[in-house]
Amino acid sequence: MYENMEIVVLASPETEPEFRQKFPSPPLLYQVVFSYEALLPLLDNADVVFDYFLADEPQQLRLYAHRTNLIVFCQAAKIQLAALASTLPTLNCVLLGFNGLPGFLNRPILEVSVLYPASIPKLQTVCAYLNTEYLLVGDRVGMVTPRVIAMIINEACYTLQENTAQIQDIEVSMKLGTNYPYGPFEWANRIGIRHVYKLLTALYADTKDERYKICPLLKTKYLRGEMF
Repeated sequence: MYENMEIVVLASPETEPEFRQKFPSPPLLYQVVFSYEALLPLLDNADVVFDYFLADEPQQLRLYAHRTNLIVFCQAAKIQLAALASTLPTLNCVLLGFNGLPGFLNRPILEVSVLYPASIPKLQTVCAYLNTEYLLVGDRVGMVTPRVIAMIINEACYTLQENTAQIQDIEVSMKLGTNYPYGPFEWANRIGIRHVYKLLTALYADTKDERYKICPLLKTKYLRGEMF
């Protein structure tokens, strides 16, 4: 058990506030940086890194690969850890996944995945240190919650596009029918259309399942940078 962990968070300025809400500082102490350039000088002393960018910049895994005692949490909603690790011949660090999409992190239970089952004890140790419960899910693109919510958002977009129902009707029906805290369009705006679009793109590429084939209306919103 660690008495003190050296934790570094590589995130965007937009992502940092939710991380701090989930893991208040104090009592936890960690450093937040916004680029790999700023991260690099801190790695020699780091025990844990939360990396929000690795799925989009998989080549950066080489920074961690040779560090045997380092635990790396990758924001893994859009990538399978096994696919990420396959880009390198040897991986000595402990690679874990977490669901850090906007709106998903600051919940009582942290959604996580592991590359190898042997890493679970270290996951347990870190989560105990962070004072958070966790839910271990399979190492798959979309994890669990992002996969389900993205599919619901996509289906809602088809419903809206076909004029079967309007936004407010869909929102109310979803909340009443499923007891979800948000309707699909509220979810889309909270997560960010860009994240939803890229998540669905990754899911469809991974599964070829028609449920994840992006609705043209959602694609248009993404291309225009619009919200619902």
